Amino acid sequence: MAAVPGRALVSKARGRLGRPRKADVAAGAVTGLFSIPEGMAYAAIAGFNPVAGLYAGVVPAIVGSLTSRTVLMVTTLTSAIALTSQSVLSDAGLDPKDAGNVATLTLMVGVVMLLMGVLRLGAVMSFVSNAVMTGFSTGIALQIITGVLKDATGYKPQGHNKLYQLGDWLAHLGDWKGAATAVAGVTVAVWAAARCVRRLEPVALLLAMVVASVGVAALSVDVELVRDIARIPGALPSFSAPDPGAVPALLAGAFSVALVALAQAAGIAPSMPNPDGSRSDVNGDFRSQGYANALGGLFQALPSGGSLSRTGVAVSAGARTRWAGVISGVFLALVVLVCGSLAERIPMPVIGGLILVVGGELIWGKRHDIRLVLRTSWLSSAAMVVTFLATTQLPLQQAIVIGAVLSLLLFCVQAARQTRLVALHRETGGGHWRTGDPPRRLPPGEVTVLDYAGTSLFAELPRVEAELPDVHGARDAVLVLVVRTLPDVPSSAVIKSLDRYARSLSDEGGRLVLAGVQPPLARLLEVSGLAERLGEGGVVPAQPEIFAPVERAVAEGRAWITEHERAADTADTDLGTRSRPELP
Repeated sequence: MAAVPGRALVSKARGRLGRPRKADVAAGAVTGLFSIPEGMAYAAIAGFNPVAGLYAGVVPAIVGSLTSRTVLMVTTLTSAIALTSQSVLSDAGLDPKDAGNVATLTLMVGVVMLLMGVLRLGAVMSFVSNAVMTGFSTGIALQIITGVLKDATGYKPQGHNKLYQLGDWLAHLGDWKGAATAVAGVTVAVWAAARCVRRLEPVALLLAMVVASVGVAALSVDVELVRDIARIPGALPSFSAPDPGAVPALLAGAFSVALVALAQAAGIAPSMPNPDGSRSDVNGDFRSQGYANALGGLFQALPSGGSLSRTGVAVSAGARTRWAGVISGVFLALVVLVCGSLAERIPMPVIGGLILVVGGELIWGKRHDIRLVLRTSWLSSAAMVVTFLATTQLPLQQAIVIGAVLSLLLFCVQAARQTRLVALHRETGGGHWRTGDPPRRLPPGEVTVLDYAGTSLFAELPRVEAELPDVHGARDAVLVLVVRTLPDVPSSAVIKSLDRYARSLSDEGGRLVLAGVQPPLARLLEVSGLAERLGEGGVVPAQPEIFAPVERAVAEGRAWITEHERAADTADTDLGTRSRPELP
């Protein structure tokens, strides 16, 4: 099973790797070191073997960085993925520490991601509004911060609500451990000082980690170390066979984990644009994470996805190409293999302090997006706030569903509000058309042209019906309704509405003509019988030239009016002849 993703990996990576830069080496080293305590801590918190979290930073990071369309994205274990995976395995009655169960879940998550990428379901993410994504990304950044408060200060805040945890942490200032807080503070101070020196800015995180770790060791400061979580084995990840018997129980759960991972990764591209100016591709990122999990699952890795915190570390350390992520995986493997015992001595408050910096920078980087959303509309602001609160107070998979529903509602409301009918008037003596407001009443004996500007949502129907001109007294009037932007009709209510209006206009002696009709809509008009009721020339098909159907419809309308006027004159003449008395 690993052979197919491997071939795809090579084809995807070919020609797009470029050359690693010096800054990428430093960024990769920093990210690799971060992966040791962070990956092990996330795995341990969720009840997994901490070593599985460590290995999630090796194969998935290398494969993901080689194939990702978001150049700087680092694919590895996140706290949300770890917690969701643990919930899925527990609900299925499976042991989260069993290597076969973990391999099966990780492999299945990879297959789901690959299918979503191949089927190009990444387009769904484009319907997630900027307001919702801003709230989601900010909430994730806050989760990152609250996740390391214990490491940074020695006090573990209480409560499942992330905002409540933050408040509880601040309220218990007296319970912070002096040694841990001091180490975290010194780490942040060294980082800030290094950032003030231009040459040291790219390696500020690495420098802060090394200086603070050496200082703790030299002064024998009593703080928690990486080895207090678990020992690091001096070996590379070995092959781990999945358990086929666990597949049925994990089908639904694999989709849940994949959804959480992909939603987290979707927030990376807007926050970390490609330095080379190339465009990210959500479907490509879906496939990339699929490859990473499909291969990582065979080598003892937990389910992985685009990590906002680890990507933030890489970017803060100066990453410029995808090689930073590749180097992070290779460097982590070398550290585990050669000097795992030394890496065990990294103090957890050092990691906590630097993750606080990364989370703070992520939130600070969102300030312009937050300000823009707040200035856009109250509806967008409400969607952003609700998504943020859901992300910080609910399980992440529920927050994602809420965000998706809010995005859909926001799209529908905004689309319905923007829908309108525009009157088109032919300029006197010229071939140009100008726009205007639709008339309140349809003028008799004239051709009126209205253009439908909308997105074919049935929610637009009340607004469109309200803007249609009144047909009372519209004798010999023709309304040409241009529907070139309406490829299909999402509801039978639209057909019924057009039918009602056509009948009302016909009863007054007028006529409705639909112009610029696309083939799907034309077929629907035929099936419903509305095309027959509109009569010959009542449905004018779309043409490559935008105004050609309008010109034809107007000509048809004028000819119809002329014919009716002649028929009326003839009828009046006949009636006058019959009513005239015969002379003796």
